[in-house]
Amino acid sequence: MENSIRERVMVRLERCVGCRSCEIACRVAHSRSGTLLGAIDERPKPERRIFVEQVAENPAPFLCRHCEDAPCVRCCPTGALRFDEPRGVVVYLRDRCIGCHACVMACPFRVIQRGRGDEFVTKCDRCPDREQPACVEACPTRALVLETDFVSERRRRTVSRFVDAARIMPGAEEPAAPGGVQNP
Repeated sequence: MENSIRERVMVRLERCVGCRSCEIACRVAHSRSGTLLGAIDERPKPERRIFVEQVAENPAPFLCRHCEDAPCVRCCPTGALRFDEPRGVVVYLRDRCIGCHACVMACPFRVIQRGRGDEFVTKCDRCPDREQPACVEACPTRALVLETDFVSERRRRTVSRFVDAARIMPGAEEPAAPGGVQNP
């Protein structure tokens, strides 16, 4: 696990404008043609693996979180869903799926969906043949970002907010200069 690349698609809710570019890019990336015009004519229509929903007053993108201890993986009776440790993603093996849809019911984020026209399911695969997932690449406001070091990035942003808040607080002591000497 030390050498594994852990990537997460991080959602910055404050940046999402609800344009649904991520949904369109996802459908095109998973279409047979790989093009927007080709995808429009395909039957059945290519399915999205990301969903932009209205939450209160704001749009919010939802996609598979690729949980390490994924409920969908735990409930799959055939092993059609499994956690790929090196990539850090939940992988769907269609040839092992029996169409029971237990994963659809188990997913706490409701992002695994029944397939159109057959008994199988559709879920985010994080676009394994691309450098970045199509949804991330298409997002014009960078509300979706692929982060590899997401824990330390989140920690860095949190510490930065605390430092910034301390700087603007009236009466806050100025930090000591190197060597323990107070700044004049």
